[in-house]
Amino acid sequence: MSQPFEDLPTTPTSEELVDKAFSRAARAGRAKSGHDAPLSMLQTASNIASDNLENVVTDWPDFDDLDPFYEELADAVIASNTTGDAPDIGGIDAVRQHLSEIGWAGRKTAEIRDEYQGRIATGDIDTARKLREQAFARIADVVEEVEDDLSAVGAARDDLKTLPDIRPDEPTIVVAGYPNVGKSSFVNAVTNTRNETASYPFTTTEIRVGHFEGAALAADSERATPASHGHIRYQMVDTPGLLDRAPEDRNDVESQAVSALEHLADAVLVFVDASGECGYPLEVQLALRDDLEARFDVPVLTVCNKSDRSRDVEADHYMSVTENENVQGVLDAAVEAVDYQPDLPYDGQ
Repeated sequence: MSQPFEDLPTTPTSEELVDKAFSRAARAGRAKSGHDAPLSMLQTASNIASDNLENVVTDWPDFDDLDPFYEELADAVIASNTTGDAPDIGGIDAVRQHLSEIGWAGRKTAEIRDEYQGRIATGDIDTARKLREQAFARIADVVEEVEDDLSAVGAARDDLKTLPDIRPDEPTIVVAGYPNVGKSSFVNAVTNTRNETASYPFTTTEIRVGHFEGAALAADSERATPASHGHIRYQMVDTPGLLDRAPEDRNDVESQAVSALEHLADAVLVFVDASGECGYPLEVQLALRDDLEARFDVPVLTVCNKSDRSRDVEADHYMSVTENENVQGVLDAAVEAVDYQPDLPYDGQ
């Protein structure tokens, strides 16, 4: 399952939509004569307006079908949109309402077409032209009535398209810990993350996503068995700006993004630097670890990095990325903590 919003097309403004509908209608009318001209103009203008409005609605994924990770993250992103001239969108529920209003406008323009077609066809030519003008004015009014809805949906679309491509259906390891404890060095060492970075729309900080292949654990064994389960693509996510500081330092949007990560993580690695060279006291680092242990309902492993400088902390694993000491051991432990069991073909037994 890829990023569900990355293919959303640009949302037209009401002015763009009216101009498009009426300019195409004028072209269609020039190709006809008599009553056919205003009829063709009406049909063209109405069809373009209604089709484009309906497409705005149907191009969006069904929020009820979203993975909980993307549903909650999208809600946080939309609610955070307070930049420039963008409207105060509100969140997913508000976008639902905006899309509902746009859908109504699409249906209403089609109803106006149906209402006027018969009247234009049966009246004299002058009356037909006046009726066409009247219908155009009503179509324009309907489209302009949803101007704010189109603007809000367009702003939400622009932000959601920039979400990082994270796959909720892949076994995922989230890396956490204060800055300068070696998270990025570890993720770079074990994945291809150098080419997979993106930013949350509500922060200037990058999110780093990398992948590596590992063997899933057999259900009846503590040892990895590639032959029986094959190689699995694991996802590793480093979230600077979210999981690298105390919870009280996060704003509401960032806290909601952390909640979204709770749906994503299958295991969490919390890095600590016992030497304190990272610039943060060890007790502060451990307080963050304790918060994450309480928050995430998945295995949370404490990893003492820079163990060549200090091991003065109780940890699940000790490692030095710079010295390449136990890096693979920590990665193996993360895979074991995930304990991913792929679905195997039913063998009939």
